[in-house]
Order: sequence, then structure tokens, then C-alpha cells
Amino acid sequence: MPNVKVSRREQYAESTRRALLDAGLALFVERGFGAVSAEELAATSGVTRGALYHHFDGKQGLFEALFEEQEERAARRVGAAMAAHEDPWDRQSAGLDEFLAVCAEPDYREIVLLQGPVALGWDRWRELDQRYLRGLVLDDVRALREAGVIRPHPDELVAAAVFGAITEISLAAVRAPDPVLAREEAARVILELLSGLRA
Repeated sequence: MPNVKVSRREQYAESTRRALLDAGLALFVERGFGAVSAEELAATSGVTRGALYHHFDGKQGLFEALFEEQEERAARRVGAAMAAHEDPWDRQSAGLDEFLAVCAEPDYREIVLLQGPVALGWDRWRELDQRYLRGLVLDDVRALREAGVIRPHPDELVAAAVFGAITEISLAAVRAPDPVLAREEAARVILELLSGLRA
């Protein structure tokens, strides 16, 4: 593997970018996207406002980068949970449990589920949300059908129905008075919906 040297300028750029992301995450989770200014993001990060615009083109670009980080992390965790099982039904059940666990975590809950639709707008929020997790759902649906676990409906339609149900149920669960109970109930509801497709 070639020895790649990172220049001091590149190191500084990355540390500036990381400082903005860390400050943005803390401020957005604590106070919400609308209550945080670009000036406050720069000051908390210890950088200039120009650095914020250079790296992220402003507050919204920073939020979108944070959103994508949360989604990437969620997709890795869900994928790893599913990969630990060979049986297709166990795979989807493990993936669902892991996803609901991620939804309950404050950073993901605030950035992706609660603030994301407002900060990004519904269309962009939906586009990014589907980019990271819908592929896992589609692969899982395909595996279930090929194993004969569910009836042979079109994979894309089944994945759309399942992904839509998971998204809406997770949004409802994080707003519930008892999130722990809501998470358990959400898992049961989604599994029962999927059971209706079983062969």
C-alpha cells in the first residue's frame, strides 16, 4: 500500500471541518436547527464564518453533512446486525431491531427524524433517507422472496411499503410519551405487517 502523506494544509482543513461538524451536532441537538445561527456555529467551532461557508456553504450545508453522517452510521450498524444472521427472517428482524435502537439515540432522533424534514425540506429529507437505508430494505425483501419466505410480489413495491411503514412508525415512536415501550410496539407492528406477506 503506498505511503500517502497528508499535507499540513489538508490536516488543518480536516480539523476545521471536524470542529464545525462537532459544534453543529451539539448545538442542533441541544437547541434545534432554527435556533442556531451561522455566527454561533463558527464561534463555537473556533473558526471564522468564512470557514463555515468554505466547507459547507453555510448552516444548511453543515446540517445536511451531519444528517448524512448519521444515516451512514445507521446503515453500517443495520447492515452489520443483518450480516450476523443467515436466515432471511432473522436477518430482517435483527436489522429492524438495530434500526429502532438507532432511532432512539438522541443524535439520530434529533438530526434525522425530528429536525431533518424541517431543515432540509420534505423532498430532500426523503431523498437522503432513502439513499442510505432503502437499499438494505430492498435487498432484504429480495432475499425473503428468493428464500420463499414471502409471497412473490414485486420487490420494489414490497420494499416501498416496508420502508414507508418503518419510516412512519419510527417517527411516531420517537414522539411517544414512553419511547422504550413505543419502540417495542413498533417492532411488533412491523413484524406483524411483514408476517402478512409470508408464504
